[in-house]
Amino acid sequence: MLPNYDDFLIKRFEQPDEVRTFEKGKFETVKIGSMTIGRASYEPGWKWSEHMGAATGAAFCEVEHVGLVVSGCAACQMKDGRCYEMRAGDLFYIGPGHDSWVVGDEPYVSLHFLGAEHYAQR
Repeated sequence: MLPNYDDFLIKRFEQPDEVRTFEKGKFETVKIGSMTIGRASYEPGWKWSEHMGAATGAAFCEVEHVGLVVSGCAACQMKDGRCYEMRAGDLFYIGPGHDSWVVGDEPYVSLHFLGAEHYAQR
C-alpha cells in the first residue's frame, strides 16, 4: 500500500485515476496534489487527426501540452505547417492547433504535465 497522508502522497500509473481509451492508444491520468498528470501510450500507426479528431470533426488538437517523451518517437505538425519530431528524453511544449502521429515501428509513450486534464476527453 502506498502512503497517503494529508501532506504526503505517492501514486503510480499502474493504478491511474482515469483511463481514456481510443483506437491505437490510451491516455491515463493521475491526480496528485493540485495537478493532473497524464501518460499517453500510442501504437505504431496512431495519428491524432485520424484516431481522435475524426470522432469530433476536429482537424487539430487544441490542447496545450508540456511533457516528456519516455519512449518512441512522434511527430507534431502545427497549423502553419511547421513540423517537429520528439524522441525519448525530450521535454516538449506544444501549443494549441496541432496534429501528431507515431513515427516508426516502436510504441510511443509520453508524460504530460500540462494539458492532461482536458486531453482525450469525450
